[in-house]
Amino acid sequence: MFTENRLKELGIELPIPARPVAEYVPSKQTGNLVFVSGQDCRRGGKLLYEGKVGKELTLEQGVEAARQAMINAMAVLKMHVGDLDRVKQIVKVLGFVNSADGFVHQPMVINGASELLVEVFGEKGRHSRSAISANELPFNTPVEIELIAEVEEG
Repeated sequence: MFTENRLKELGIELPIPARPVAEYVPSKQTGNLVFVSGQDCRRGGKLLYEGKVGKELTLEQGVEAARQAMINAMAVLKMHVGDLDRVKQIVKVLGFVNSADGFVHQPMVINGASELLVEVFGEKGRHSRSAISANELPFNTPVEIELIAEVEEG
């Protein structure tokens, strides 16, 4: 219940995960590792923002989009494991940023996701990470985030 209480303290309610839009599953487990498929910044079924960071969107809007994408990734993780207290550690985050030409602050955008993980999970939320520029992302989302977590045996 610690993790659930921490989410409540932060004013975060995890949504019901969206159904995949193509032929893949939202999450897949091998051993104690759970791989969460790429999540965008939808809230209530609609993208929070659309467009390229550094053109249609500010850095701050990109950070907010990354935070929402991570909330969605945590919702998928919870759906998979049942209880987020089973998370031993967040292993890896892979973040893609729909970037305008010349925009080079992808790490700052993905910090919106990384900082949230530390807020929620504490030291268990510290992770390895890649923050990559993308020319285009599906549905014109500004951010897409994947997550790998190690979980306790259930």
